Amino acid sequence: MSILIFIGVLVVLILVHEAGHFFAAKACGMRVDEFGLGYPPRIAGKKFGETEYTINALPFGGFVRIFGENEVGVVKGEAGKPKTGAFTEKSRLAQAFVLLAGITMNLIFAWILLTGALLVGTPRALSIAEIPHASNVSLAVGSVLPGSPAERAGIVPGDFIKDAHTKTASWKGADAVAFTKFVSSDKGTPIQISIISNGVNRTVTATPVQGIVPSNLNRFILGVGISSVGILPLSFTNAIKTGTAITWELTRKTAVGLVSFLAHAVTFSANLSQVSGPIGIASAVGAATSSGLGNIFSLMALISINLALINLIPIPVLDGGRLFFVIIEAVTRRPIKSRITQLMNAVGFILIIILMVVVTAHDIFRIFG
Repeated sequence: MSILIFIGVLVVLILVHEAGHFFAAKACGMRVDEFGLGYPPRIAGKKFGETEYTINALPFGGFVRIFGENEVGVVKGEAGKPKTGAFTEKSRLAQAFVLLAGITMNLIFAWILLTGALLVGTPRALSIAEIPHASNVSLAVGSVLPGSPAERAGIVPGDFIKDAHTKTASWKGADAVAFTKFVSSDKGTPIQISIISNGVNRTVTATPVQGIVPSNLNRFILGVGISSVGILPLSFTNAIKTGTAITWELTRKTAVGLVSFLAHAVTFSANLSQVSGPIGIASAVGAATSSGLGNIFSLMALISINLALINLIPIPVLDGGRLFFVIIEAVTRRPIKSRITQLMNAVGFILIIILMVVVTAHDIFRIFG
């Protein structure tokens, strides 16, 4: 089931990307010969106007075939006359606009998804006033101080605290402030804490100590950073505002991470532990589907942002590589020779295949190793 959902997510994101190219090409007066759902072999097709809309057998995305897009220089027709609507007939600015349109659509779609996630509700930190109005509220551990009682007890970030009790008192709920007061109230008495760790219920014992918080050395603490987490939909206005901020921050962080990864890849020192291929993404999509619509939207938005930025990489066969060719032609004021672009595209395709094989193999070793 996870594989089917993953394929559906991938198809939607790629179609959004290709729709950007499609509408931009139409706006620039380019002739679009085909808009395909999936990849050949073809199953069915219907022509409307100059464009044929097709359904193909391999359901892993889609494509747009713009007339003359893969040619170099102006495509000539009979008697040496240019064929109307060729990609290469248009200005370099128009070509760049069409190439960047798919990337732009993925970023816009990510913003729509994140805004939608906030509207339907997705797990987030709550204020005290928000707790009564939220659903699925729990007390989450965000951080654990090294050498603290919490660390010695085996509490780790990502755990959820259900309840706690000593010989004389008990606590239950999701209020972070109330739990903090409970911990410090018994002056260093051992506390039995019920937690959920990776979906497993367990009980640990920890004894609060003093001298850890510089601003209050007399206060007894366990050494955990906690927050109340739950699902609470935002208003339309707040969802747009917050969705915009999150989209920008995710895009920025993803770009920084991608540049860092590529820089290390050049020196063969890239860390693949944080990189997922198709298998890893399919697993993440499967996990998200069990956590609600908001989580599915959020994960799709993250994949959409990654798809946009990866396409900006100046590798032939990617939008960024083709854009790089357009820039070179604009600077030199002459088309690149066909044999050069064909060679570069072949090399780029081989590099992408090698990267996909390596990342997929890493996914398999991570899951089954």
